[in-house]
Amino acid sequence: MIKLAYCNVEDLDLSKAYDLLSKNRKEKVNRFRFLKDKKLSCGAYLLLKRLLNEENILNPIFKTEKFGKAYISNYENIHFNMSHSGKIVACSISDFKVGVDVEYNDPTIDLDIAKNYFYNSEYESIMNSNNPSDEFFNYWVLKESYMKYTGLGFNLELDSFEIVIDDEITLKNDKNNLKFNLFDIGDYKLAVCSKYGTENYVQYHADELL
Repeated sequence: MIKLAYCNVEDLDLSKAYDLLSKNRKEKVNRFRFLKDKKLSCGAYLLLKRLLNEENILNPIFKTEKFGKAYISNYENIHFNMSHSGKIVACSISDFKVGVDVEYNDPTIDLDIAKNYFYNSEYESIMNSNNPSDEFFNYWVLKESYMKYTGLGFNLELDSFEIVIDDEITLKNDKNNLKFNLFDIGDYKLAVCSKYGTENYVQYHADELL
């Protein structure tokens, strides 16, 4: 089982959203200075709660692993991951480990990032594509979804593994047969990595999170 969803939280009613947060999430939201960041933090949490409620996962207890990946301690068979960028929050839940990433597809991105930090073959694919900045973000979200899947995040070097984008998306020399899915959602890229593949995602309106 895997479910993937996203929401544009630009119009999220923060006053209503705040009241629905856990104590810990309220404390986290309060640390943000800007309204945009407060909405992203609220929206990510409420999107997760929406997906969990749909699976009858009630009163989850959240804890964090060594490198900061959150998990639910009282539902050992339920895994989740969240991401946000710009105006978008994304979340995936599964009964197996999962990693998700969403990024604004910025056409002004400095492609030297890929040259200096990506696997050589990935950089070559980016530079040989018809739209290098677009291809950069294809690789970026796929790589980060895998890094988040592992629980290591940026403790895993970007050039220590190779993503291959062909008829299907694979991790080179992968012994676990992981599945990757990549989506264009407006000006954003969305990717998910897990044991399961999915061709589907759900879009929620901000009001549906309240």
